[in-house]
Amino acid sequence: MKVLIIGGGGREHALACRLAQSPEVERVFAAPGNPGIARIAVCVPAGDGSPNAYLAIAESVDANLTVVGPEGPLVAGVVDAFRARGHLIFGPTAAAARLEGSKVFAKSFLQQSNIPTAAFAAAPNAAEARHALDRFSYPIVIKQDSLAAGKGVIIAEDRGAADAALQSLKPPFVIEEFLAGEEVSYIVLSDGRNVVPLEPTQDHKAVFDGDTGPNTGGMGAYCDSRILTAADSRAILDRIIRPTIEATGFTGFLYAGLMMTSAGPKVLEFNVRLGDPETQPIIHRMRSDLAPLLLAAARGALPDTRIEWQAGPSVCVVLASGGYPGPFAAGQPIHGIEAAEATGATVFHAGTRHGNGAAGLETAGGRVLGVTASGADLAAAIGHAYAAARLIHFDGMHYRTDIGQKGLKRYND
Repeated sequence: MKVLIIGGGGREHALACRLAQSPEVERVFAAPGNPGIARIAVCVPAGDGSPNAYLAIAESVDANLTVVGPEGPLVAGVVDAFRARGHLIFGPTAAAARLEGSKVFAKSFLQQSNIPTAAFAAAPNAAEARHALDRFSYPIVIKQDSLAAGKGVIIAEDRGAADAALQSLKPPFVIEEFLAGEEVSYIVLSDGRNVVPLEPTQDHKAVFDGDTGPNTGGMGAYCDSRILTAADSRAILDRIIRPTIEATGFTGFLYAGLMMTSAGPKVLEFNVRLGDPETQPIIHRMRSDLAPLLLAAARGALPDTRIEWQAGPSVCVVLASGGYPGPFAAGQPIHGIEAAEATGATVFHAGTRHGNGAAGLETAGGRVLGVTASGADLAAAIGHAYAAARLIHFDGMHYRTDIGQKGLKRYND
């Protein structure tokens, strides 16, 4: 079959790599793709990025299946547009995508469905949000209602920081109690009724070591079956995932960002697609053929099966542009990717482009590359990922040096 991937970041590069390896896939297309994806797939311009533009691309390449990477097209209704024309597409409808598209909607859904989550208050503007602050103790979590590429969340330690957060984020707002515990990303693929879980991962949102600094789209992640016990996974599926899918008929990748509290798992947020950078270490560990599962789910006939995984954990370290998550300068030449991949690591492209004329690869985004490696244990996987990352260079490059260290400490204690 021919597969079209919508998107052009590290998540989509990882998906392209996995799908291109499938004996059931004749050709992979990506709109718009990136230079890394172009090595294994045909990249086509995304036009204006509207649902109709993607639909026209799928029809022009005669795609048998379209897989949506980022949240924007999902919230805009790309799945609805494809289904209306009888094209197979893997992802949620616009109605179900509100679980990510609106924090207010998601929190109200969780409350009405009796799914465990943090206490919250919704506020349409800063004035009402300031009144709501009095109902919570600090630290407190303040979220922007709309999509913000993973950066619309601020943890405020006191009232001054909370007031500043309300000035920097866009209304409406969600004010939440702060939950203590271990954060986990739990992702399943669903056909609207049945689910197949992926291995658990842990993202690192803050820009600097020790979870300090502002939130980013994700500075790295690791994938390890030991993140959750079997009992934890059952509780998540029974109390959170299945009730959500039953209530919404959700199709696609459902991502539950969870806090494992002393009272059990609680939902921090929903995403309606694969995480980035969680996808990179997940794909690096995956042994099963993903293509037939996505096709079956898009047809509404996901089999009762389990995905096979490599035994060892995997780690992704994001290499970011100088200044990210704030303003950054693009166009910095990138060196060392071939040397990094010669170590056995995979370098997933996120924010890269080809330079003008004879110029080689250069930076084109805040998160530039995701250096991903596996190992016999978490310590080995961390070592392999950082050994490869150190071989890559571009001006201003920065990355966290502690991806996976919390897991390593937990396992060693």
